[in-house]
Amino acid sequence: MKVSMIALTFAACVTTVSAFASSPVDANVASSNARQTSQWVPSQAAVHAKTRAEVRQELARAQQDGQLAALNKLYQGS
Repeated sequence: MKVSMIALTFAACVTTVSAFASSPVDANVASSNARQTSQWVPSQAAVHAKTRAEVRQELARAQQDGQLAALNKLYQGS
């Protein structure tokens, strides 16, 4: 019984894999994807991490202009 189930599962997997493998890839799409990935450059914001002083400045600014109070009121729980 187990041998027949394993054989059936294997046959189903082989059939599924061959169905997905039979679709041809368009050469123009593949080459345009390759060109796009080679031109990617990370933004400066992703490279630069904030310092502790910058984070404290943002926190003080958010406290002064009321952003933190508004967020605390919005997410105060039920």
